[in-house]
Amino acid sequence: MSEQVSADQADVDVIVDSLKLEEIDKNLYRGHPTYWERGRLFGGTVAAQALSAAYQTIDGIDVHSLHSYFLRPGDPTIPVIFDVDRIRDGRSFATRRVVARQRGEAIFNLSASFHREEDGFEHQRAKPDVPSPDGFRSPEDYGVTGRDYLPNGWQTTGLPIEMRRDHGPDDWAAEQPVRRLWFRINGDLPDDDGLHNVILTYMSDLALMSTAVRFHRSGFDSIMAASLDHSLWFHRKVRVNEWLLYDMQSPSAQGARGLNFGHLYTQEGDLVASAAQEGLMRPIDTTKT
Repeated sequence: MSEQVSADQADVDVIVDSLKLEEIDKNLYRGHPTYWERGRLFGGTVAAQALSAAYQTIDGIDVHSLHSYFLRPGDPTIPVIFDVDRIRDGRSFATRRVVARQRGEAIFNLSASFHREEDGFEHQRAKPDVPSPDGFRSPEDYGVTGRDYLPNGWQTTGLPIEMRRDHGPDDWAAEQPVRRLWFRINGDLPDDDGLHNVILTYMSDLALMSTAVRFHRSGFDSIMAASLDHSLWFHRKVRVNEWLLYDMQSPSAQGARGLNFGHLYTQEGDLVASAAQEGLMRPIDTTKT
């Protein structure tokens, strides 16, 4: 057990280190993929690094929303250059635009807004009445480890995220386009609000799109799939190495695109963030050769 914890912590440190971007000029940063990236760059990686680049130009306030577009597939074998545009610095809000490039071409575009903390009215959507993480099924219940649990080989070896799902790894049939999971970073993190927001951005891209896909297909094998955009709203302070419930729904699929919404709750019921993502889900005719 201690060896597993040690391995997980080493991989947590890899994520943290990947978010410490190299400053190569004013407003210009270089990021490196983590060693478990495969095939193409995971969208959560480039989104988190883009937000990290924006944070490096911000002093003393935290992100409250981001909106982004995935423009081209990223290459996980080469660095990504992040160009930050300091659009506005106001007394309460600051705005940044970040363009991520590889080989001179834009692969990702992000707009992020930062807000100085202040008091105001409060309400929230109630947390669904679902079992605790112990009441959801773990990967080990199906004979696989957390390091092998994510679909399609996106990231397996080294990913230090513990997940508990409301369905098994091969259970894709669904009566409704709804799914839920508990997840957390499996290790210690610095007590840094910005870092936790950045890692939440990474985590929020892990399962959202499959909510729509799972309603129509038994997996991604018969679909050409890609994230098109991703938005995230940060409502309250979050600690991503504590359990979070990801409550996801897909209200619509049409025109080879699927729309997905997600809400993230603490075990105590606090709504800490909300997400939205539209993805390409183009059917592939597997009968053709």
